[in-house]
This record gives sequence, C-alpha cells and structure tokens, in this order.
Amino acid sequence: MGRLRTITRRTFLIGSAAIAGGVVFGTYLAKRPIKNPLLTDLQDGEAAITPYVKIDANGVTLITPRADKGQGAYSMQARLIAEELDIDPASAILSPGLPGPAYYNGAVMEESVPFPAYDQSTMAETVRKFMHVPAKLFSMQMTGGSSTVPDGFVKLRMAGAIARETLKEAATLKSGIARDQLKTEDGSVVLPDGSRLAYTDLASTAASIEPITDVELRPKSDWKFLGKPMPRIDMPAKCTGTEQYGIDLVFDGMVHAAVRANPGLGAKVKSYDASVAESMRGVQKVLPINNGVAVIADNTWRAWRAADAVDIQWAAGPYPGTTDEIFSEIEKVVDSDEHRDHRQRDEGDVEAVLEEGEYFEAVYKVPYLAHAPMEPMNAIVKVTDDRCEIWTGTQIPLFVRDHAADLSGLDKDRVFVYVQAMGGSFGHKLEDTHVLQAVEIALAMKGTAVKLVWSREEDMTHDYLRPGAIAKGRGRVADGKVDAFDLSVGQSALMADWFGRLMGMTIPGPDATITTGSWDQPFAIPNYRVTGYRAPTMVPISSWRSVGASGNGFFHDSLLDELIYEAGADPLAERIRLCLDDTSRKVLEKVGEISGWDGPSISENRGRGVAFCLSFGVPAAIVTEVTHNGAGIKIDKVFVVVDVGEVLDPINLEAQVFGGVIFGMAHAMNCETTFENHAAMQDNYHAFEGMRLYQVPEFEVVALSNAKKIRGIGEPGVPPAAPSLGNAIFAATGQRIRELPFNKHIDFL
Repeated sequence: MGRLRTITRRTFLIGSAAIAGGVVFGTYLAKRPIKNPLLTDLQDGEAAITPYVKIDANGVTLITPRADKGQGAYSMQARLIAEELDIDPASAILSPGLPGPAYYNGAVMEESVPFPAYDQSTMAETVRKFMHVPAKLFSMQMTGGSSTVPDGFVKLRMAGAIARETLKEAATLKSGIARDQLKTEDGSVVLPDGSRLAYTDLASTAASIEPITDVELRPKSDWKFLGKPMPRIDMPAKCTGTEQYGIDLVFDGMVHAAVRANPGLGAKVKSYDASVAESMRGVQKVLPINNGVAVIADNTWRAWRAADAVDIQWAAGPYPGTTDEIFSEIEKVVDSDEHRDHRQRDEGDVEAVLEEGEYFEAVYKVPYLAHAPMEPMNAIVKVTDDRCEIWTGTQIPLFVRDHAADLSGLDKDRVFVYVQAMGGSFGHKLEDTHVLQAVEIALAMKGTAVKLVWSREEDMTHDYLRPGAIAKGRGRVADGKVDAFDLSVGQSALMADWFGRLMGMTIPGPDATITTGSWDQPFAIPNYRVTGYRAPTMVPISSWRSVGASGNGFFHDSLLDELIYEAGADPLAERIRLCLDDTSRKVLEKVGEISGWDGPSISENRGRGVAFCLSFGVPAAIVTEVTHNGAGIKIDKVFVVVDVGEVLDPINLEAQVFGGVIFGMAHAMNCETTFENHAAMQDNYHAFEGMRLYQVPEFEVVALSNAKKIRGIGEPGVPPAAPSLGNAIFAATGQRIRELPFNKHIDFL
C-alpha cells in the first residue's frame, strides 16, 4: 500500500523517493515541494486537486504529460489515474498540459546508474532512487527510455486516489455523511442510500478544501482497467483518420515556412542568391537563419519549391566528409588506452586466458541510422512583443520552452508550449532544432503565426542520427563451454553530444551508452570483459529507439553466438546455462518452449537463431526462423518473450513488442545513413527502406510477470531483433554476417 501525507493544497511532491518515503536527501532543493501548475489562473468552479486532475462543470480533465508518439502513452497515463479516480478513462478529457517542473521524470534517470538492471541490491536501488534528485533539480520533463510506465505507475495512481478521496470529502461537506461511509463509482460519489453526487457537481467544494493525502492504493484484485485487454483511447480517431497531429494544425492568417540548412550539420552558409525564389508564386520573404535559409510563402508546397530554388554556397561540414573517413576515426579508438572511456565489466582474467593459446576473434559494425518517422519535423510559432506560443510534437517540452526563451529574449514564463500528438518519433523529437528555426522565422514575422514543416529530404538529411559503431570481439572456449568473452566497443559519446545541445554543458565522466546492452547482460562467463572506447564527436548524434542497446545488442549476442558455435554447444542451452538472473533465465526457457526449440537447424536451408538482450530492465529473448531458397532469405516466424513485471495493457504490450522487433529487423535488413561531402545520402524512404508488408513474418509474443519491478516496453524488443536474424541466417546458410545492414551481403525475399 502506498501512503502520502505531506501534500498541501498548493503543492504536490512527486517522485518515487517522495512517494515511497524510502530516501531522505540532505538538500533543501531536493526536498522542496513543487507547485501545482494547474492552480495558476484556476477559474471559479474549477478544482485542480493534483497536477494531474482538474474538474469543472464540463467534465474531468486528466493531465498526461508524457508525450504520445504512437506508443499509447496518453491512454496508459489516463488509465493509471482513472483506476483510482473511479472514472472511465475514455470519458475523460485528456491533455498533456503545459510543461512544468511538476512533471519531471525520475525513472528516465535510473538507466544511468552503474549497476546492471538485474542488480536490485540495497546499494543499487538506493542509487537509482537518488537519481530522482537531479531529475527534479533539472526539471527533466521528457519522454523516453521506456520510462512512462515505471515513472507513473505509483505517481499517477496516487494522484487519482488523492482526487477520489478529496471528492468524497467534498461530498461529506455537502451531505453530512462521513467520508468512510461513502463510495465512488463511474465519476460520482455514491451515498449509502444509493443516491449520487457527480464529480462535476462537487468541483467547487473540492477546490475550497485541502487535498486528502492519507490514501491507500487499491489492490490489483480490484483493478477495473489495468491489466485488462482494452482498446487504446486514441484508436477511434486513428482508425477514422480524425486524429490531429502537430502537422495538421491550421490557424487563420498563418504563413508557411520551409528551410534549407547546411547538409554538413553545424556548418554555416557562405552565401546565397534568392532572386529566383523571391519571384516564385506565393513567396513572401526569404531570410537567413542559423546555418541556413528560410522561405515564407502562402502554403507549404510553394515554400518547399522556393527553398529548393535558392542558390546556396555551403561551408564544409565540421567532421570527416565521407563514411569511410568517419569509420576510420572510430576504428582508431578501439583498444586504444588513450581513448578508453570505461570498463564496467571485468571479471576473471581475460588476458591470461587468451594468452593460453589460439582464440576466436571478429569485428562487428553497425551504421549510422536516421529516425525517419512518418511525420516530419514541424512547429507553429507565434511571437509578439511579450509572448511566444509554440505548437509542436516534442518529447522535451521544458527544454523547448527554455531554448525558445533564450532565442526570443522573453522570460520563460512568457513562452507557452502546447504539446501535440506525434506521428512517430523513435527519438527524433528529443531534439528541437526545427522549433528554434521556427522561432527565428517568427521573430521576423511578429504577430503572425508561422508554420514550419520540414520536407522529407530536410528531415532525413538533418537528423541527429543513431551513432555508427565498431566492436572487436575475442574469446575462448573450453570443454564445450564459453570460457572467455572480451568485447571492445568504439563510438562517439551520445549522451555528451545530446546533453550538450539540451543543456549547453559538458557532461563529465564516462558515457555509458557506448556499452549499454553489452556490459550489463546477465551472464556468468568465467572471464568476462566489456570495454567502451570514445571516438571523437563527428556527425551530431542522438537517442534512437533503444539507444545504446540498439547496436550493443547486436555486438554482444553475435559474439556470444559465435563462441557458443565454437564450443559446439546448443545456442539456447548454453545461454540458459550461463544466465545468472532467474527472471532472464525464465524468459530464455519460455522462448525455447513456445518455439519448440530443438537446435538451430530445422531442415535443409531452414534455420533458426536465438538472441537475448536485457535493456531498460526488460529481459527479451527472440527465436527467428528463416528459409534460404538460393535467391535470398525469407523470414518465416518470430517468437518473442519478455518480462515487464506487471502487464498493464496486454493488447498494447503485444503491439509494442511486435513493432519493436519489426523496427529492429527492418533496419538490420536494409537501412543505413552514409555520407559524401559531409552530407547524408539517404534523403527519402526509397533509399532507407524498411521491411515490406509481404516480408513481415508470423509472430508469437508472450509476456511473463516474474520481475519484481514494473517496466516499460517501447524499446526492449529492438536490441535482440538484429542478432536473432543474423544467427538464423548463419543456421540456414553457414554465412556469418558481422556488419549491418545485412542486405550488403545477402538478399531478402
């Protein structure tokens, strides 16, 4: 049972540490409550009992501050609140709310601790709870890291419970009946005689009293919505084409903008000639912006065409000009003591074992990758002398607000960010370059709303990419078992690059994302070492669905599979034998059970591969079956098992796992971003082709609930997808492919 007793009417102390009461921090700032933002400009008759629930005569509004980019975040947040508030979440008004410190995400920071997820010792858990402090101090309101559910599981239910009990107290004031004699049901307080007082009729009274904070969360046995198969709240709108994304917004009198920025990301404009563009139909203005040129016109298509007509001379990009040159710099750092960033896994004596005789070695490589969501970057911005308003889909609304304030010269409290639903992201909207471009343009068009939409080409060639990486693997086997495992990974520092843009500061210390998904795997190999090497910052990089584990899952499991083959052991049985975490072991055992595993060979030209990766606290195992008919590879069936601790939405979980595996496999099959003359070469989907519909295999997904902690599922399906496919290709063909994308070496049917 959760209890919270220290909330006043104007504050709401948020975060797992505050809710659990488990950690006391010795700083005033860490303990200071955060104001309830909904109480600002609250109208008569409205009650904002917590930062997540507002009630007035028109209905109940649930604030769902984690961004929805297609993963169902709004629906899940609404259900968590509604479960305790006793309302049908589909009947509520959902709003992301204005960004504010009250909505900081503590769980997203837990991934940065130097403990593997399977380590749930007192020390590890204490450090994880402590990470909520910097999240609070830096107002880390962001969506990512599969953290929406872990961060909100207690917090949002508590918000609903507090609102429920406060409404019951309001009913007591109206009826004279003690609160413990009252019940709630479907948006009403139910009196002993069966009569009802609607929440909407109690709003005024509830607004006048202190929230009731001595509340208990309901047991799982009483859940009405959580854990039940229910359609997402946004499904009707999406199925009927009526969902409104940021790109769909239209305002009276607005103008439309397009931009062309230097394809060498970060480089400047030498000169430009806009004479042709300025004479084109509908064009109102051409103006310089940071690193590029903007065109303002009466519609987006004309703005795009005119932008293409501007003759621009670009300065050279600030990094090597070609793919080969970039990867040459990465290769130089691997196994270089000078560039060693960290070594978080070093067990046994790898060097001594490798010196005993011949050992296995291999080099693996993953490419840079664009996010390439369906909805390109877009924003509407209106600037006046004393106000800046922004409408955009974003995962970082407070950073957008602060950066826009800096650029416009306005105080932060005069910048308003209205977060919109997103047509995909995969991490792309953890950036705000497009918003700042729109602010620049709007400053030149004061009083007029400016709608900026990047063209598909601009979107894909000006993305902050998933970093390319190289890994060198070595190992030895003994007595039919894996005895030594040594993996060295080199790439640029993702978190340093991203946080540098976000916070304008250098992040000290090692960058864990270089080896995330490899050093933290739950295997007890006697001699086990994983080392990260930091390449220089070159192409700007950012988080891509599953972040560091997206490449490291391929590196780690591919090397492990090769060593198991060298040992002559069964790929699944040896993984199970080596597994030191009970929850992960059960995931591996279950995937063997549902796939009918009896070895990697199915029949002539048919094979199966197994892969495993623990990421974001979720153990995920995949068995992929393929057929090779001489012309290429056909993916026949995929079996997936995960463990998220508690399945709150079985329908959406299956969809997220299915989608994550497809995402991982599709990119492993066909996708890469390459460079010539500092510019990304893949500028549209024809050159960045995912998995075609006819290539999608049959799926079977199983979710276990053995883990002690609840987890998110948006990303964990991605990391094991590529190695499971690569291992299956080897089983079917004998061809071991160590470089992504696979289509450089084999065709897919």
